Parts: sequence; structure tokens; C-alpha cells
Amino acid sequence: MPRYKIIVNPTSGRGLAGKSIPLIEDLLHGHSLDFDLVLTERPWHAADLAEQAAKDGYDVVVAASGDGTANEVLNGLMRARAQGADKTAMSILTVGTGNDFAYGMSVPLGLEAGCRALAEDHRRRVDVGLLKGGDYPNGRYFGNGVGIGFDAEAGFVAAKIRWLTGLLLYLIAAIETIFIYFKAPKVRIEYDGLILEQTSLMVSIMNGIRMGGGFYFAPKGDPCDGHFDLCIAETAGKLRVFQLIPYFMKGTQATQPEVKTGQARKVTVSALKGTLPVHCDGETVCYAGSELIIELLPGQIEFICQKPAK
Repeated sequence: MPRYKIIVNPTSGRGLAGKSIPLIEDLLHGHSLDFDLVLTERPWHAADLAEQAAKDGYDVVVAASGDGTANEVLNGLMRARAQGADKTAMSILTVGTGNDFAYGMSVPLGLEAGCRALAEDHRRRVDVGLLKGGDYPNGRYFGNGVGIGFDAEAGFVAAKIRWLTGLLLYLIAAIETIFIYFKAPKVRIEYDGLILEQTSLMVSIMNGIRMGGGFYFAPKGDPCDGHFDLCIAETAGKLRVFQLIPYFMKGTQATQPEVKTGQARKVTVSALKGTLPVHCDGETVCYAGSELIIELLPGQIEFICQKPAK
């Protein structure tokens, strides 16, 4: 019988995760799953717990959390893989603020649906990204995507807003960023033999589909297809940036002249003027980086996700 390690960050989703523990336990018992549940106590604790669970032979590690803790769990499992403990699958129970990582992995939203998916045990093997640079010169893994520029700044603003969650939170943070915080850097972007130099509003390198709870940077993204989807936007005036937001919410930004898209397995982004604010899976990589190297690692982790409709 499979064994599940459930890692709960009680502060995820503005405290929703902690409040949801009794329901999570009831649902998992209702599906007769064999599980242990543990709470995180500090930054990167989830990575340590996930790494140890893989070494201890757990079949599945589940992040009951938002994107940040899920990213830590992924990093822990990748560390375990490097030590030969490579049989453990991953999943997410969505009790976070944006839940973009889970969305990109086709994990169903909501605790009842998420626990049902664990019981049904439908799996697919997904790609993982590796970022080097900023505060992580030796590398940090990610599952959903990397944001450089405007969306990273908006994420930093969103983290300070404590009275909202979901898409509305990130929308308000984006609007605030337009008018107060962001100054676009001039960057050099190298990917798959191409070189692009421009002043960029943002550079999004996606393994999943969306960020910010509902901004579809890669509407056709697929974490199993062996490449990143790129969304690169030139700088624009404040009013024009405001006008672009609805296109990103609908995933139609590629129709706009400021936006370039592409695909790649390795991307290097360097600051030629200014600095690079960066996040991966919503977690801060740096506030003022100079160079990033982002590489795709194909087919790394089995992920328990939504069972396809018949």
C-alpha cells in the first residue's frame, strides 16, 4: 500500500492551510490512504522533510500549501534524486494564494478533488527547471516558471498585501507596480542560438501555464513537452502596460507588438543596464541580479494529477 508524506505549511494561503488540516485528514482517511502529516517550522524545512521522506521510502510526498512550499518540496525531492532516492512521486493540495504550480501540473483545485486525485493515483512524468544566479549561484529547481522584471516586482508587492488572496491580489499588485515601483532593465537574452537585446518589461520562462493566480504567460504550456515556453515583452509606457494586462489574463498577449514568444531548453538572461528582479514559482531569487542561466531537465519527477476525462 502506498505511503504518503503530507507536508503542510500552516501559514500558506494567509493561514488557510493550517485551518484546513482537520479536513485534509478526514478526506485522506475517507480514501483509506496511509499517510503521515507534518508541519513546516521554518524556511526550507519543507525541502528537508521531502528529501528525508524520499530517502525513507515514501511513495508520494504531497505539499499541502501554496507555490512556495511546493517549490521547496520539489527541491527536496530533486536533492534526494541526486543521492539515488529517485522513486518518490509528488503532488499538491491547493491551499495557497495563487496555486499556479498546481494548475500547471494539472492538479485539481480544491481539497476534495485533490485528495480524490491522490486516491486515483493518475501520474505523469514532468520536466523540471534549474535556475542558477541571483541568490542561488549553485542552483534552485522550479516546476512552474521563472519571472524576470515586472512580474517579479509585482510578486514582491503582492507579498506585502495581507488582506487579499488569488487573482485580485496579484491584479492590485500589478497596478501598484505600474505606477510606483518598476523600472525596466536593458537585457541580453540568449536561447537556443538566438540573441535578443532590448529594454524588457518582463521575461517569463514557463514550464507551466500561468503565474499570479490567473495571468497566462504560456497558455499552451505543457510540463511534459521537453521545452520551456518563453514570453518576452518590451518596455512600454505606463498606460500601455495597463492596457496589456487584460491580454495576459486571457493568454492572448502574443497578438500584441511588444510581445515575443518562443521555446527553448536553455536560456541565459544578462542585465546590460539596470538589474534583474527575479522569482521562481513565486519565491524570490533576487531583487537585483545580473545574470541568470535557466535550463530544462526533462522527465524528472512523477506527478499525481487530474485523471483525464473519458
